[in-house]
Amino acid sequence: MSDKLEKARQIINEADSQMAELFVKRMQAVKMVYEHKKEYGLPILDQKREEAVIEKNSALVSDEVLKEYYIDYIKNLMSISRAYQYRMQSGLRVAYSGVEGAFAHIAAGRIFPESNRISYSDFQAAYNAVVNGQSDIAVIPIENSYAGEVGQTLDLIFSGSLYINGIYELEIRQNLLGIEGARVEDIKTVTSHPQALSQCHDYIKTHGFSTQQATNTALAAQAVAKAADKSFGAIASAETAAIYGLKVIEANINTSGENTTRFAVLSKVCADSPALSSTVLMLTVKHEAGSLANAISIIGKHGYNMTALRSRPMKKHSWQYYFYIEIDGNVNTEKGENMLKELSNVCDVVKVAGKFAPHTEI
Repeated sequence: MSDKLEKARQIINEADSQMAELFVKRMQAVKMVYEHKKEYGLPILDQKREEAVIEKNSALVSDEVLKEYYIDYIKNLMSISRAYQYRMQSGLRVAYSGVEGAFAHIAAGRIFPESNRISYSDFQAAYNAVVNGQSDIAVIPIENSYAGEVGQTLDLIFSGSLYINGIYELEIRQNLLGIEGARVEDIKTVTSHPQALSQCHDYIKTHGFSTQQATNTALAAQAVAKAADKSFGAIASAETAAIYGLKVIEANINTSGENTTRFAVLSKVCADSPALSSTVLMLTVKHEAGSLANAISIIGKHGYNMTALRSRPMKKHSWQYYFYIEIDGNVNTEKGENMLKELSNVCDVVKVAGKFAPHTEI
């Protein structure tokens, strides 16, 4: 064996030994990152963070040829880190409302792929499961592009103790489902949630189907599977069809091409991450003329762009309302603190309900 080869192997062995120690050190830090994400209800994949790390670290390698391989190495290392986090995530308990195959079940699975998804009967029960420690995180719908806000969710966030640590957009695609062998011509009656029936009104009318309402789309699919009747169809997702052994007879039957539901991720603590660049405020204004206008003016004066404003009646006080507001920017800054302080002068209640990354699709 030549001296050159022997020297090269010694260098490689030494580097491998150092890399093994550094790998363990890095993965211990990855575990800490996961524990933070679990506590704050954050997803494992942070694409912007990974891109920033690749850009920063690749600049450390001056050899342009080696830099290409180093980028591949970093990407593979990040993939391994995610796999380790997903393995730890298998114990994460995520509460959702509905049954297996419901859109909340699908959303929870896409945000937290390896988690234990736990079904609850309604939004309140899913929310309380986190408050009581039965679950770590709740995934609850907050708004639909077709039907508007989900008032019950907003009420829970306003009156409760949990924080929004993410809002994710799930495109809802409704499909006509039936048992094996069923065709469009065979279907006489369709069942689904009233909102889904409304979204597919034109399609239903064109085909002359009669309708039956169901508590949610997944239960509708379950009912069709149990009936085993070719004339009975369900309107639900393709994922639901696979769960209940149905087939998609016709896909994408929504009246509106745009049908997106926004799901909020709720946990006991409020996350503070650069990726969460938007803030949710909830407030009640004093019962005086111009109070709401003053509050909106204060938000704008401090340089925050308001992207959403909704009002909801306060259940314990007739003809009084609270307001749900989304703004661009983080309020954990000097200007944010000044804005909140000034808002408190014209508002009875000012609550930072959470933070999220805008327009995150799942």
